Amino acid sequence: MTPYRRLADLPQVIPIFPLDGALLLPGGELPLRIFEPRYLNMIDDAMAGDRVIGMIQTRTGGERSRPNLCAVGCVGRITSFNETADGTYLITLTGVCRFAVKEELPVRTPYRQVRAGFEPFEADLDDGEEAVEAFDRKRFAKALKAYLNRRELDIDWETAEGAPLESLVNSLSMGLPFAAQEKQALLEAESLAARCEALTTLLEIDALEDGGDEPHSMQ
Repeated sequence: MTPYRRLADLPQVIPIFPLDGALLLPGGELPLRIFEPRYLNMIDDAMAGDRVIGMIQTRTGGERSRPNLCAVGCVGRITSFNETADGTYLITLTGVCRFAVKEELPVRTPYRQVRAGFEPFEADLDDGEEAVEAFDRKRFAKALKAYLNRRELDIDWETAEGAPLESLVNSLSMGLPFAAQEKQALLEAESLAARCEALTTLLEIDALEDGGDEPHSMQ
């Protein structure tokens, strides 16, 4: 159970792990293999403190060793930690809440730190699942099946069909191999309804780019 129930419970300064193509969403679980010395240091410090780090992608500009950061990331809590014989860390981050980057701080740590603004994403801390009106599950399932078939991927359809909508959409958003900018769009979706629509649209666009049928055509 997350210890964070209110915005005031969240740390205002967080270490960040910039990693393009990696998406963490509230409630989702992201396994990570940590081997770079600066990020091993970051995990050591996090484990000694509140166990929190922020996942964020980068955008164009900045130096190669210090690229510019996207405006929005997601803070996660380390909920699993293992160290291998070669000193690599295997961790699992459980998403807590998205954040806006207010400013990057001048720090002496080898890893970067930012002042985080959680206010726009207070709803991420709600326990209940957000209601989504008029979600076209048939349209979504058709687009998803076509996407997976083209990539020779598979999921447990029985589990997927019985899963809560938020869990299903968030796990697919995190797990499917979308481009970094597409992952960012899914992260920044204002609501679950907006993320459902964005995910469905991305699946359908992929079908069109591949020369498939019109998105709403029936088999």
